[in-house]
Amino acid sequence: MKMLLCLVACFVGILSFSGFDVNVILSQSTTIDSLGACQGVSYQSGKAYLYGDREVGVIRTYAVGKDALTYAGQEVKLTVEGKDVINHPTGIAYNKTGPTFIGNSIRLNPEGTQWRAVIYLVNWAGLLRTGTLDGNLLSTIEDDACIQGTRPEYVQYQKKWYVATADYGDKRNEVRLYDPVLLAKAKKTSEPGVVVKKFTCSPWVQNLHWIPSKGVLVLIQNQIEGRRWRFTFVDLKKSIESGQEQVIKVIDVDKADELEGFTLLNNLRTGIADTSSRSNNVHFMNLNW
Repeated sequence: MKMLLCLVACFVGILSFSGFDVNVILSQSTTIDSLGACQGVSYQSGKAYLYGDREVGVIRTYAVGKDALTYAGQEVKLTVEGKDVINHPTGIAYNKTGPTFIGNSIRLNPEGTQWRAVIYLVNWAGLLRTGTLDGNLLSTIEDDACIQGTRPEYVQYQKKWYVATADYGDKRNEVRLYDPVLLAKAKKTSEPGVVVKKFTCSPWVQNLHWIPSKGVLVLIQNQIEGRRWRFTFVDLKKSIESGQEQVIKVIDVDKADELEGFTLLNNLRTGIADTSSRSNNVHFMNLNW
């Protein structure tokens, strides 16, 4: 009887993903300059915001065309009084209605065993308007609940918004969900109530992307440390409830550089991936579901 129940459970698990499949194909590559090493991309209201670690942390705005990005003439320097503050931006959590957060992950030793991870609460509209953090940096939160770095991204679970983040490394990796209201008031993420849910995940997560219509969280990863592309599609609800990532599909792309970020554009079939390379660092992707 136990074996029969086990087989039924496995069959139900397979059925739950029947009809769900996705392929990711690189369609066009281009070079976007003036970012330093590009660290990620956020797509908002028809515009792509690419961020990187130039001589200071920067965010630059691009209009999105057919397999092309056009610089919109808007640049944000992540500085206060000219001093570099968010020097290595690693995620923008923006969802129109909640507070906006930007991550900063700083490796403190070559071995990658010591990190300083910081999440900044910002006035996003003010940041885009004035072009610096002056007057727009609202709070600085030490992400001491992290293991290796921070990369904030809004997700939904049980009809509520959370700020998700993940670790980079090959040991004890987690995806954690933070309460955005408590996070905005916190000095550090280990404060009571900030971490709401978490689950273990596979290594080398550079960034996260939430697909609400699918209930899917994409782990944007490297196959090995700092090299090669991997996209892991996980069922967020099942991952939270089981405590470990529930993988729908893993897609490895035959590119040898360091994948850093990914976002869908205005539909489920087109997206942008970016790498830290100096040339051919932005790639248009086609998704077939």
